Amino acid sequence: MDKPAVFTDEEIARFRAELAAKRAPGAYEPGHWSVSPLTRDPDVRGPMPETVRLRDATLRSVETLPGVVASTEAKEAYLRRLVGAGVREVVTAGLAGRDDKALRAEVEVIKGENADCRAVLPLLRTTQDIDRAADAGYDAVQIWVQGLDEASQIYNPAVYQQAWRGADWRTPQTPRSRADVLARAVPLIRHARSRDLDAVVPMLMVSYLTDEVLEESVADLTGAGATELTLFDGPGAMSPEAYGHLVARTKELAPGVEVGLHPHNTFGLAVGCAVGAVRAGADVVELSVNGYCGGPGNADLAATALAFEALYGVRTGISTERLTELARAGEELTGYHLAWNHPVTGTSAFSWGGMDLITQETAVDPLLHNCLEPTLVGNERKVPFTPDSGPYTLADKLAALGVDTTTAQIDEVLRRAREIMTREGRLLTDPDLAALAGEVTGEAAGRRPTG
Repeated sequence: MDKPAVFTDEEIARFRAELAAKRAPGAYEPGHWSVSPLTRDPDVRGPMPETVRLRDATLRSVETLPGVVASTEAKEAYLRRLVGAGVREVVTAGLAGRDDKALRAEVEVIKGENADCRAVLPLLRTTQDIDRAADAGYDAVQIWVQGLDEASQIYNPAVYQQAWRGADWRTPQTPRSRADVLARAVPLIRHARSRDLDAVVPMLMVSYLTDEVLEESVADLTGAGATELTLFDGPGAMSPEAYGHLVARTKELAPGVEVGLHPHNTFGLAVGCAVGAVRAGADVVELSVNGYCGGPGNADLAATALAFEALYGVRTGISTERLTELARAGEELTGYHLAWNHPVTGTSAFSWGGMDLITQETAVDPLLHNCLEPTLVGNERKVPFTPDSGPYTLADKLAALGVDTTTAQIDEVLRRAREIMTREGRLLTDPDLAALAGEVTGEAAGRRPTG
């Protein structure tokens, strides 16, 4: 059926002209996104780089999710998806329980998908660990530095092992000061550099980091040859402004060394922290698919990538059309599922309900309430039929189902559908609507004169 026109062609043309006048190139990319021009105004957004590196730590992060038992084959298949989606740096799982053959196989998977993708091995504590990484073909290693001083012993696994056996873990070599903590990292960094590995040095618990401790840490770690200092916020206790401050100060102290960050999402601000840090000069953001990690999780790969790409015009190199597929595969790998309205990749992230005024706006412009085009991220626009739905939404639904109706029949189907939803307390599915329309059109056919 032809729906009764709401607006004339002239009116639609004027609407579109009005929208065009309120948009700006870059902030408006037809078929991609339509965001506020203010997000691209340098006086509003502040300085932003042309590109930013996103380092995916999904495989390391899923190790912290309780109940996740994935086979080596499943992880390798997922690793191929990650690299194939344009992720150019991958933090793999750690050494625990893996032999040298497994490490080499992991690097081969990464390089087989993209020879330029950077493979990073985390959680290394000895020179022997570093040698294993070098021999397996990794590009970089993460040498973690605890963010506290004597209290760093809380995070030393050996302390618990010895205490359980009744042994005294306290020795003259036990770190008692910040200098002692740093002194443990220095030879590891030097050894990594001697093996031609990049030394990525996560500085943990940065929400406890003072300017004075930062200055001492940066001096010792960069003096040993650290190629990157990564500001890790495990508790998620940093604001975007605090991250910006630490990044800027680190850049001042070590202008030749890259600065990264690993934000957590305690306050729902992980992506905001990424933006604030990059604005302040951070080179790389460490994150994960679906935000997977223990506790409140990391910055989400999809949301972070689209924030940089769409809002700020910062290129990430990510194939955005693969993001929803990657999110669904992550759910399959881990068994941890996203909220229906999870940003960008949620199953109903592009569903605004079934009111006519929402469903019909796309005929004027598809980038109004949905400021992102769903296909840009491999997702889809959904239109549910709800008690608020009107005849235009119902007509579109039935037309998509191949049901031919008149306006009078649409009105009758709509009346009956609302009665059923009220009586049964549920929404009607597409098959429900098709069956109901069949009843109405069949009744109408039965009333027609036969000759």
